[in-house]
Amino acid sequence: MNVIFIVTSVLFTIAALLTVYRIVRGPSILDRMIASDVLLTTLMLVVGAEMVYNGHTRTIPLMVVLASTAIFATIAVARYVSKQDRVQTPATLAEPGTLAEPGTSTGEGATP
Repeated sequence: MNVIFIVTSVLFTIAALLTVYRIVRGPSILDRMIASDVLLTTLMLVVGAEMVYNGHTRTIPLMVVLASTAIFATIAVARYVSKQDRVQTPATLAEPGTLAEPGTSTGEGATP
């Protein structure tokens, strides 16, 4: 049983270190958010493995808190990113000679 415990501990540690690396280095906020979700999931797996190893269920509330934290953080970041995307409208991104959205300042449909 100790060999399995050591192997799982090493694998969880490697997974946690790799996700922390992605959180620090991640080129975008979405990469960092996915990495933080993976880190919270890894922490939940560690808590679950500890429950199995010691034969108790006392830390289930901790797992629920970790899961709800991951969900709420993901929703918050998704809302933030969607607001950032709304700032850049298709009319402001359209270049001359390209298709524009109907009803924009360039007229109805494509420009000549």
